[in-house]
Amino acid sequence: MKLLLILLLATFGEANQQYADGNYAEAAQMYEEIIASSLSEAAHSINPSLSEAYYNLGNAYFKQGELAQAILAYERCLRLDPRNKDAKYNLAFAQSRIIDNIEDNQAYFVSSWLRAVRNSLRETTWMWLSISMFILVLVGALLFALSKEQWLRKTAFYTAVAALIISICACANAGSLHSRDTKRAEAIITQGIVTAKASPDRSGTELFTLHEGTKVIIHETLGDWCNIHVGNNIGWIKLSNLERI
Repeated sequence: MKLLLILLLATFGEANQQYADGNYAEAAQMYEEIIASSLSEAAHSINPSLSEAYYNLGNAYFKQGELAQAILAYERCLRLDPRNKDAKYNLAFAQSRIIDNIEDNQAYFVSSWLRAVRNSLRETTWMWLSISMFILVLVGALLFALSKEQWLRKTAFYTAVAALIISICACANAGSLHSRDTKRAEAIITQGIVTAKASPDRSGTELFTLHEGTKVIIHETLGDWCNIHVGNNIGWIKLSNLERI
């Protein structure tokens, strides 16, 4: 394990140097190797962190003009480190370069805000917050039941209610993130131009066109086809045209 860590740190440093020297393709290849090694069972939870490797990989791809791969790397970085402000900024900048400008009329402000709140923390962080708040609920309930002071009983009651609401919301966010990461329904179009069909076959009616870097939601798969949802559009494309986040 120590030898593997030393090798990864050396490779990470060399990859950073390649990037600094403008050798973006070489740097990207090294970051990919670091990520592959870090994802292996033997190298679990070692440094450099996966999130940092994904962030640097996104930068290397963006410098090469590979927009889809850059967006994919930034998205994966934020899955591991939702508070990475640099990754958020770079992702937004990369997304602004996407040719498609598909609007979702059903994406209301409240749902978008709730999704942003959910994505602000990791699944484990939400779960620990839920557990902590539930413990506070128990403490508040105990004080409410045993205390004879009116002000303390009121404080304990309202604190317990507030903590219970936070605990339920945190647990719901953790469950939602777990479902998202398990299903891996979100994906990035990786091919230059992709035409969505009305049915999962080449002869299907052409519905709309997507370009690389566009984020889509996979509803179902059938053979080497998948049914996607993007904005208000639904259609079938080949699985080879996208990569799951």
